[in-house]
Amino acid sequence: MRVLYHLPLSPYARKVRLVLAEKRLPFELRLEKTWERRPDYLALNPAGTVPTLIEDNGLVIPDSGVICEYIDEAYPDTGLMGRTLAERIEVRRLTNWFDGKFASEVTQNLYGEKYLRRLTQRGNPDPAAIRTGYTALRYHLDYIGWLAETRQWLAGSALSMADFTAAAHLSTLDFIGELDWSASPPARDWYARMKSRPSFRGVLSDRVPGSTPPAHYADLDF
Repeated sequence: MRVLYHLPLSPYARKVRLVLAEKRLPFELRLEKTWERRPDYLALNPAGTVPTLIEDNGLVIPDSGVICEYIDEAYPDTGLMGRTLAERIEVRRLTNWFDGKFASEVTQNLYGEKYLRRLTQRGNPDPAAIRTGYTALRYHLDYIGWLAETRQWLAGSALSMADFTAAAHLSTLDFIGELDWSASPPARDWYARMKSRPSFRGVLSDRVPGSTPPAHYADLDF
């Protein structure tokens, strides 16, 4: 069986988990504490990050973006990258937006400061970074809400990698109680559709020692 090295709250690992589940591809999860810098893991993924996917045939694929594009090419029955050139451009633009801009402005400043610092014992959170994260989160939720109001799915008429990328980051923040969904009802309604999908069940069942998600986290109706 294919193996996915992950951290439970890593949005990048969660994105791959969601995509694998959406395509109904079985996989085994293996916890990888990246801060330990295990030589055996670094041999698989020299960057030392999660996720890393190992296929049944031994093929090793690191990095969530590389993994997801590989999955979509290798298992095309449920396509998630768009049908036309224009659709694929928009899917990639938004996927990069959430894995890049959203991640640096929001995820790193909230999840990184309030959870990862404690987990990796790297000192106290930076209050300035947290304030920056909250400010950016309001802007990003407004943007997600606008996309959700003007399109059927975030990148257009079809469910795509962009939806799973955004949902992965938001699910991490939701788990640690950092989302005020009342700030953007359209974003909340879109996310409710996402987490109602069968592919979301594994992520919603996650539990992490020392952290308890809010009551609405696994509630499909919020």
